[in-house]
Amino acid sequence: MMNHEVALTPLSLRPADEVMRMERLGSLHACRLSFVRTLVRQMGRQRWQISRVRFDLNAEGHGTAVYRLQTPHGRYHGVMFAQPLEDERRSDRVIAEAWDVTFGMVEGEVDDGLLAQMAANVPLQEAGRQHPRVLVLSRANKSLRNFAHFVDALAAGEQPDPAWLTRVGYLYRTTAVYGNGKFGIADFARLIDNPDFRRPFSAQMAGVYLLRHFSIEQVEHLAACRSPETARPLATELRRYLGIGNSTGLGMAPFLINHPQLIAQWITQRETALALALRRMPEEGDRERMIALTRRAMQHLAETVTEDREQSERNAASVAALPDVLTWLASVPLEPDLWSQLVEWGARTLPLEAQELINTLLIELYPETVDALEDQMGVDENLDLEPDMPLMRLRQLIETHYGWALSHDYQSAEGAYWFWYRSAEKEEPRLGVRHAEPGAEKEMSIAIGPRVAHSHRAICDFLEEAPRAKVVDFLLERPRHKEIVRRVQSLVKAPYGDIHANLWHRDMKPMHLLRAKLAFFGASRFDPKSDRWVRITLFQGAPLVEELNAEPQDLADFDDWSFPLEPRREGGAVRPQSLSGEVST
Repeated sequence: MMNHEVALTPLSLRPADEVMRMERLGSLHACRLSFVRTLVRQMGRQRWQISRVRFDLNAEGHGTAVYRLQTPHGRYHGVMFAQPLEDERRSDRVIAEAWDVTFGMVEGEVDDGLLAQMAANVPLQEAGRQHPRVLVLSRANKSLRNFAHFVDALAAGEQPDPAWLTRVGYLYRTTAVYGNGKFGIADFARLIDNPDFRRPFSAQMAGVYLLRHFSIEQVEHLAACRSPETARPLATELRRYLGIGNSTGLGMAPFLINHPQLIAQWITQRETALALALRRMPEEGDRERMIALTRRAMQHLAETVTEDREQSERNAASVAALPDVLTWLASVPLEPDLWSQLVEWGARTLPLEAQELINTLLIELYPETVDALEDQMGVDENLDLEPDMPLMRLRQLIETHYGWALSHDYQSAEGAYWFWYRSAEKEEPRLGVRHAEPGAEKEMSIAIGPRVAHSHRAICDFLEEAPRAKVVDFLLERPRHKEIVRRVQSLVKAPYGDIHANLWHRDMKPMHLLRAKLAFFGASRFDPKSDRWVRITLFQGAPLVEELNAEPQDLADFDDWSFPLEPRREGGAVRPQSLSGEVST
């Protein structure tokens, strides 16, 4: 039996009360359905072409570069502005006002008039008057040590040490990538019928991909300007190993709460992909591929560098656990339900992050089965109110589907420790300590658990007096509960929409929220700088512009770049790392 499913029974997805726990969400890895992966596959399948149409940089690397992105359906341009920046002004904080590079991705052509308008406004970012044909607006800062090392090495006719990219996997780190109508740029409605960028965040990821290519060309340009006689281009393996960084903080957290149906759709497709993989009947080749993927992921985690003690310990725990997975894979008989056996064994023996790593690798095994889900990551968001529902029925729905919300204590000092608010300086989310810091009266409605519990108490009290009441009767007297009532009624049909946690609790870790969203973007090398902001890498290991332009025939190889490994320098050459036998850590 060749690559058949175990049985054509309805898919069994994991329950929301397991998947939507914060600790598990904070253990997710990028997978085949992550947005950088789906974008690269689309670029490869449709033979997107990228060309440089302008590169006016001076000997210090400052100036303007424009790249054309041609698809079968449209033409776009990435416009980069590189400017001098004093070290003391270089900051990852959202309140920064100047950056090493600012850029926008534009729909259509860029004539001299539009270029001049962008040059006057894109470097100002939020403070500028952005053009409505700009789809993506962003800014980035250099990783100074990497940048200097790369220029020095290439100018001297040598290749940079790959270990520099293992420590910090990029030359540039973005601090925000804006889309969806922010600051006057094109609204998301403009992309709904756009075959190139109708998937969530695909336009933003395309802009980041163009920045990655610019970073390569800029550093080679600087090396050639410094020493034209000896400079050499960056080796292909190092180009591929080079990603783009991102620094993000609490500003990302409200998205997970304010877009529950979209989050539910992302999680549902990922869980569907896992369920489809679990019911495949493995062949020996599948087992060998799973062993190879596990070795690669193990080595990637062993090479991942972070100064954060907790994340370092989590990475080390996964690396320590994966040899047992390899032993298990090599020794267990090849039975139809092998993958279900693996997951059940892992749930009993592996740390959470290793469990979710195994799930990610299982999804990776079967592209022909799971890749079709990439076009189902979007959803029309609309929380509907059902006013005619019996109020007793609503109470039952809350008690059945929101038991997690009713189980917490929101009155204790521990259970009501944090409050969420917006900063006055940049309207960015922040955390304050309730009863110790001012501002609780301006709290943002981020924590859904206490709001559901409050509405549940009000519903129970109302039913004492009017047991046959309908939802409309309750809301006419208690209209402030409308938002939660509508949310509950809608999300019982999308059970992965709410995070099963008390976001007020003292032990709540915002990093779990950030990682959950970043994993769907395709982030790797999580490097928390506190419990409230993190640096990550995107597109590390991804195919290069020249490989994309060469129209690859074998898309399986073109797409096989998850968990990239540090290339090895042998003499003057840089070669890919080859894993054979046991991984050395």
